[in-house]
Amino acid sequence: MLFRRLLLALVLAAAVAAGNFLLAGDGLAWRVGAPFALALMVALLPSRRAAPPAREPAPPPPPPAEPAGAEALGLLGLLQEEGRFVDFVTEDLARYPDEQIGAAVRGIHEGCRKVLDERVAFEPVLPAAEGEMVTIEAGFDPAAIRLTGNVGGGPPFRGVLRHAGWRVTRASFPARRARDPHLIAPAEVEIA
Repeated sequence: MLFRRLLLALVLAAAVAAGNFLLAGDGLAWRVGAPFALALMVALLPSRRAAPPAREPAPPPPPPAEPAGAEALGLLGLLQEEGRFVDFVTEDLARYPDEQIGAAVRGIHEGCRKVLDERVAFEPVLPAAEGEMVTIEAGFDPAAIRLTGNVGGGPPFRGVLRHAGWRVTRASFPARRARDPHLIAPAEVEIA
């Protein structure tokens, strides 16, 4: 590699020197010798290697996976945002009269119901009215129907429906990836 560079530099210097010789009158040594000196300096300079081709930037890392329970925390955040649900259930209500609690519950109820109506659809586990007599046949799901009272023997069981239960038929929650999933509601500071 060095030999090629030196040879090329000397050939080019000879061409420049020959041109100077033909055209020059006085100072002939300088005009002929200078191109050769310059060629030797350039040929002997350390060569610079071409920079390696730029690598393409690595793709951005995927967003972190949402932790378990993120949807439940998201629903809790929506209930807090619309109905101040967390504020209500964490408040000590013993110091307030019943009338004041009743008035506050209306707004909380309205906001929480709005969230549930928009995000979750429910149906009763048992389609009977509370207080009606129902029969629970063999093969029932004990996770869906809880028997209370004087339970003995085997099915069929006959009793009064105290609560129809709830089953979710549809649920949709907005993505909250830009936020810490554990952040239910931000602190609010009013600047005066």
